[in-house]
Amino acid sequence: MPLVSVSELLWKAEEGGYAVGAFNANNMEIVQAIVKAAEMENAPVIMQASQGALSYAGLRYITEMVKIAAESTHVPVALHLDHGTDFAQVVRCIRSGFTSVMYDGSKLPLEENIAMTKKVIEIARPIGVSVEAELGKIGGTEDHIYVSEKEAMYTDPDEAKYFVEQTGVESLAIAIGTAHGQYKGEPKLDFARLAKIKELTRIPIVLHGSSGVPDEQIRKAIELGVRKVNIDTNIREAFVGAMRKVMAEKPDEIDPRKILGPAREATVEIIREKIRLFGSAGKA
Repeated sequence: MPLVSVSELLWKAEEGGYAVGAFNANNMEIVQAIVKAAEMENAPVIMQASQGALSYAGLRYITEMVKIAAESTHVPVALHLDHGTDFAQVVRCIRSGFTSVMYDGSKLPLEENIAMTKKVIEIARPIGVSVEAELGKIGGTEDHIYVSEKEAMYTDPDEAKYFVEQTGVESLAIAIGTAHGQYKGEPKLDFARLAKIKELTRIPIVLHGSSGVPDEQIRKAIELGVRKVNIDTNIREAFVGAMRKVMAEKPDEIDPRKILGPAREATVEIIREKIRLFGSAGKA
């Protein structure tokens, strides 16, 4: 089936009280793994590409791979730009066929973030492309975007309300204690802050940096209104871990398919686990 919009998936999730997994698609094997896991769980799925992935693989390669995957399956698939900080890059992704874009103006002053988000919405909404924005800073590193733990700021609920009223954005990524990359200790999410933001904004909330957050905290966040959960680090760990295992057991192996095949299968399993955790299994 053709690619669908993220907004369509998230409002269904809002009605059903579950979250949709957004998994980073960095190469062909991972794209194949995401769609296979979604099919096995009969779940809607979001494939997302960061600016780093687009630099690595190329915009057209990523777009076409995901389009082919979507066309070959019965489950709804959306293609989303993750952490778009460059307006020109956002426009290129929309032109290429992305059905959703994130404009990340979280490092900008509030009014500048609002103005840039509105600019993105003005070009995206008329052609049915969803827009996600971010308010507050999420610690860690996401490609070239680095936010130190000292600099990381939680999202202010009243500011979130004002931001949503001013922009009309369809979903909002918030900072409530998650971080990009691997955690040094166990994260502690600020559920009271999440509940207040949800109450004031009444739109689907997005949780970034979710790899490594304990399952019970993810479930609680979904109960409180998170409708999109981003997973990248867990995929990398599963994929590279399986590759290392094959190479350690068969150091003379030179067929990349025999190294990447098991990595793809390991990725399918971790994504299936996440889909079940998010409550989106059987929701295609």
